[in-house]
Amino acid sequence: MLQKTAESKLYDQDFQLWLEDTAAKLKVRDVDNLDWENLIEEIIALGKSEKRELIHRLEVLLSHLLKRIYIDSAYDNRSWELTIKEQRRQLQLQLKQSPSLKKYFTEIFDDCWQYALTQVKLEYAKVPFPEHWEFSRDPEAILSQEFWLQ
Repeated sequence: MLQKTAESKLYDQDFQLWLEDTAAKLKVRDVDNLDWENLIEEIIALGKSEKRELIHRLEVLLSHLLKRIYIDSAYDNRSWELTIKEQRRQLQLQLKQSPSLKKYFTEIFDDCWQYALTQVKLEYAKVPFPEHWEFSRDPEAILSQEFWLQ
């Protein structure tokens, strides 16, 4: 069994202090004393977290777009539009910060669409929703167009 280093123990005992210690070591290029194993794990986790956030926001956006496009509810329309606006804003910020996620956005679109469609059909069983997204799949269009006005 491998012996735990002081840095590795710090990771287990006080994550925030480990972060500060790791950042300080990186700033001065003290690569010999970095906790490489946990640093690599945390960087991988950051990437996964970004992808999970994108999936979640896209699913919420698509479910509210479905409701706003296919259900005419004067009572709910404003609320759905506000949610659409907020999810779009957050997705735009995320894609601006990490442009490489646009490719991932396109890759996961169909799965997110299917999830959103399934959830909305459960809520509104009598509404005839389309089985496929009927509009542009371009991320810029999805993040800006008011499809309910078309």
